[in-house]
Amino acid sequence: MRSVRVLLISTYELGRQPFGLASPAAWLKAEGHEVTLADLSCSPLPAQALARADLVAFFLPMHTATRLFLQVAERVKAANPRAHLCAYGLYAPLNDALLRQAGCATTIGGEFEQPLVELARRLAAGSDGAAGPPLVSLERQQFRVPDRASLPALASYASLVMNGSTRQVGYTEASRGCKHLCRHCPVVPVYQGLFRIVQPEVVLADIRQQVAAGAQHITFGDPDFFNGPGHAMRIVEALHREWPRLTYDATIKIEHLLDHRDLLSRLDSTGCLFVTSAVESLDDDILEKLAKGHTFADFIEALHLTRAAGLPLAPTFIPFTPWTTRDSYRSFLRQLADLDLSSQVAPIQLAIRLLIPEGSLLLDLPEIREMVGPYDARALAYPWCNPDPSLDPLSASIQELIKRQERRRASRVEIFRQIWDLAGNGSFPEDAPRPDRATIPYLTEPWYC
Repeated sequence: MRSVRVLLISTYELGRQPFGLASPAAWLKAEGHEVTLADLSCSPLPAQALARADLVAFFLPMHTATRLFLQVAERVKAANPRAHLCAYGLYAPLNDALLRQAGCATTIGGEFEQPLVELARRLAAGSDGAAGPPLVSLERQQFRVPDRASLPALASYASLVMNGSTRQVGYTEASRGCKHLCRHCPVVPVYQGLFRIVQPEVVLADIRQQVAAGAQHITFGDPDFFNGPGHAMRIVEALHREWPRLTYDATIKIEHLLDHRDLLSRLDSTGCLFVTSAVESLDDDILEKLAKGHTFADFIEALHLTRAAGLPLAPTFIPFTPWTTRDSYRSFLRQLADLDLSSQVAPIQLAIRLLIPEGSLLLDLPEIREMVGPYDARALAYPWCNPDPSLDPLSASIQELIKRQERRRASRVEIFRQIWDLAGNGSFPEDAPRPDRATIPYLTEPWYC
């Protein structure tokens, strides 16, 4: 069987060195294939490798990456019309029809490494790749240590800011999928309540090679680090034994922070600097519609627990939904100020508008089905308008304000105050607690869905 020339491309992954390129690269190289990696977020499209490629596969883990793929697809087809194009990752099966129109003969979701190997085998055997329906594989895999050798250096990616200094950041994944069925989450239509682990020895070997490359902090990119708390704790305790000064961060549901409160001090003692949690809303009715599994009171309790454990909580939100009113948005800002979170929330989290992608469980709600327009292939979402005609322009204005102010490096508290004023929230409470931004660790590329 001949080897196949493979080009794996990432268009964007939140300022992280892409695990979704490095992992399949190791699998494909083990089969004897020639593999080139291209991260278009920080390097150009490699013209020579593209012209020679038999298989060009795009990693599409999120909405932004998929929209950027649509911008580059024509260039790829023009440069190499004979190559087999494939899209893989969460957003590939959700957008199968659109991706095929853009030239992809294969789409793969879920656990994508083995299906990519099998596709390369078919191409090596002379097949055209057997284009068919989107493949979603949830089979358990024995992972290989990701091959990061030809990716841009870690210094090309987001860094951690802490106490006025910066640390170089690595990125890995200890699991994929999720046990929960939040209606708005893009993981759910693919994994449908399942999650799959990456073997601890593979995770630690991946961290080891990134530490050797200069990583001083690791971001765990699992949709929820505590889907398997025993698995997660084995990894971070081994991490801390081997690298006592290495720090990390992880994403954990409010529900899991409460259920596993006994583990929070162990996270802190093993080097966890902060925990990201997709809170989404401070309104119980909206939380129920999103099927988040927690209430506002639960969030308050989790906030107190993490603070007591010395773990800053980095909540993320979807403040603009079909159920948001101007009064509820103003109340949202007041609650953040009262809770001492005005500098702990990335500004973009104050502007995000609910995205309803193909396959979203939000479409199970009759009120959403009545509200949305036909699927917009260019936006990769079902369009909707807020019943209050002033809310959509407000969301857009806040997004523009954030872009302007972040370009001039305004502080989070300063941006928060300006959003407060734009929302017409009255006088900013001068006695509102405002912690020193320098004491709260944060990544230079904000997290969002």
